[in-house]
Amino acid sequence: MEKKDRIKKDISRESYLQTVIRRFKQHHLATVSLVILAVLVVAALLAPIIAPYNPDEIVGGFSKAPTAEHWLGTDQIGRDVLSRLLYATRISLLVGVLATAISTVIGVILGLIAGYFGGAADMIIMRFTDMVMSFPYILLVLVAASIFKPGLWSIILILGFVDWPGIARLVRGNVLSLRESNFIKSDLVAGMPLPYILFSEILPNTAAPILVYATSVLALSMLDEAALSFLGMGVQPPTASLGNMLNGAQSLTVLTKQPWLWIPSGLMIVVLVIAINFIGDALRDALDPNSGK
Repeated sequence: MEKKDRIKKDISRESYLQTVIRRFKQHHLATVSLVILAVLVVAALLAPIIAPYNPDEIVGGFSKAPTAEHWLGTDQIGRDVLSRLLYATRISLLVGVLATAISTVIGVILGLIAGYFGGAADMIIMRFTDMVMSFPYILLVLVAASIFKPGLWSIILILGFVDWPGIARLVRGNVLSLRESNFIKSDLVAGMPLPYILFSEILPNTAAPILVYATSVLALSMLDEAALSFLGMGVQPPTASLGNMLNGAQSLTVLTKQPWLWIPSGLMIVVLVIAINFIGDALRDALDPNSGK
């Protein structure tokens, strides 16, 4: 009984950050996923140092099986698959992070404007948001990718400008409830400037759901990049990405007799997306103020 009382007392003294960390640690899969993601991110960032070969250099025979010299074998033109995998992970993470950042900034700004000002601004922004969301998502991405020249920055901008409506609606909903709260009304009475109210009072109080939603956008952006690069509409060779490394797996011969050409990149996509989704689920529970844990 005394032990339980001590635990309750310790919990009551926790700061908000300590509470979030404690709740996050209760999700064991998310904790493991965070470690795995951290290792993969570090490996990708250090690719120029730890990659055994230049990813674009022909260093062996064509489509050679894994050996002690080439741990994951070589691709169709003799490039080291492990080196290309490290650089491809770096590119895919870059696409995911930058596309998520762009869509989050656009969604947050439009959501703040629509939710706080209401009226005509809210109607115009939300009708435009509904119009964008009414198009099938993958069709919208494919059309945009076919219009613009394929490449790394094209795919980042396309995904960034397509993924914002969900964040905008989320922020608008939170702002609608926050603007009626007492602390916002007291700021208005005190004559606080609008930027202070929006970015110092309202935005921090809606940051938690934005962060959780951004993790799902991150995973989706990486999947979209892989799909578009697989179809030849995303990152273009010789630059390695997880999607264009899978491009060679369209052949039945490669699928059945040369699995080292597609399993590493396919497995990397699966691991990254699952890890990010587990982390997002744990963050949702950890940041929930109504959670009793």
